[in-house]
Amino acid sequence: MQPSSLLSNAKSTSFTPPRLNGSSIRLFGKPVNWLLLNTLSQLLSDGSWLKLSLLAPHPQLPLALLIQLSDVFSTEQQRQLDGVAAEQHIEMVYLAAKSVQLNKPGLLVMDMDSTAISIECIDEIATLAGVGTQVAAITARAMNGELDFAASLQERVAALKGTPQSVLQHVAANLPLMPGLTELVSSLQQRQWRVAIASGGFTFFTTILQQQLSLSASFANVLEITNGLLTGKLVGDMVDANVKARVVTELAARFAIAPEQTVAIGDGANDIPMLKTAALGVAFHAKPSVQAAVAARINQGSLLQLLYLLDPV
Repeated sequence: MQPSSLLSNAKSTSFTPPRLNGSSIRLFGKPVNWLLLNTLSQLLSDGSWLKLSLLAPHPQLPLALLIQLSDVFSTEQQRQLDGVAAEQHIEMVYLAAKSVQLNKPGLLVMDMDSTAISIECIDEIATLAGVGTQVAAITARAMNGELDFAASLQERVAALKGTPQSVLQHVAANLPLMPGLTELVSSLQQRQWRVAIASGGFTFFTTILQQQLSLSASFANVLEITNGLLTGKLVGDMVDANVKARVVTELAARFAIAPEQTVAIGDGANDIPMLKTAALGVAFHAKPSVQAAVAARINQGSLLQLLYLLDPV
């Protein structure tokens, strides 16, 4: 039989694949190979469809892979995905719904210590003041949610009583920015985003970052200083976890940013309410309690990778 005869006898069949539902997986941090994709395909439910596309949100970032899904992952599927990510040493972020839009005005609220900068300022002050071991141990337990943040902060600040203001100035002059911070802020600001810091740390340092990066706002605690020495007390109301969460909603209202266009990123337990308030909350190099509380995590690499988690269109 001639091929033309086969074609003339063929019947056309229309096929419409299932609609993608907005859920997705973002893969970044290392090159993706077919073996990894095959492993991921085994996590999909029968009849599921996916669409693959590349993400290139910034010239300094390597290409990443966006997998859009037709079905929402179950809790068990998400657990298995986390296991594959840990085994393969790659970032795999599952988002159950359509993400925040990169190219629409938005709001990013960042924690400062160990997020916007790579140190804990209070630990640096304490080390120079001779009480470093004592304060660092309290900080670590507080950031992992083992201690009440307010009480632990008061205890740590009290330990700094008598420290010269010059110590703060020394730390401030050597603030190590988290890799990717400057590029991230610049990229978002070019797209009409507002960027702010909400920190349980101190205004002595957040003010510097606000000026250096032209941030829209910053919120932190005020150290009381008398005659050039720390008194061991704070001035005014404390910026705790609840205040940080309110910052997200208040700044969104102030700058007329839609709630679905809000993002928060942090590493400590006192960031959890803020992360849950934002439309997209991201745990960055975070403590275990924080990673367990949110779906989006960046465990390695620079802050600039946050752009992978925003939808390009």
